[in-house]
Amino acid sequence: MNRVLASTAIGVLTYMLVTPAFADLKPEDQIEFRQAGYSFMAWNMIKIKGNLQGEFNQDQVANAANVIAAIANSGMSALFGPGTDQAVGGHKTLAKPELFKPENGEEVVRLAREFVDAAENLAEVAAEGDKDAVQTAFGDLGKTCKNCHEKFRANDDD
Repeated sequence: MNRVLASTAIGVLTYMLVTPAFADLKPEDQIEFRQAGYSFMAWNMIKIKGNLQGEFNQDQVANAANVIAAIANSGMSALFGPGTDQAVGGHKTLAKPELFKPENGEEVVRLAREFVDAAENLAEVAAEGDKDAVQTAFGDLGKTCKNCHEKFRANDDD
């Protein structure tokens, strides 16, 4: 639990310190950085899934869960700035235009909060080392991803 609190505090502090820097990022850089963040989280989710399907290594799972929680708390919302709702500078985005509409703001914030909460919960559960509890928390995290993807993410072939 202390790791999650520490990563959350670091994420909030980092967000406060670098938010002005994000404002200076070009839209194509914002797209590239947010895709890198989601890719890194996906890689860590794959590591957790592998541990759940095979031999369970609690240290690997806890480390991967902490990475996911840290990225979830890193202020990635700042990487969805103006001009990032479409391909720009050779960087394609899978974010649907609906994600950026003001009338969807409350839902976007709710989905993001659910994701962060599920990521923090996974990190807490993983630190305890109960494989069944990790399986449940991992499933809950996956549901939050799916909920947002269904509403605000285009298919790769769109």
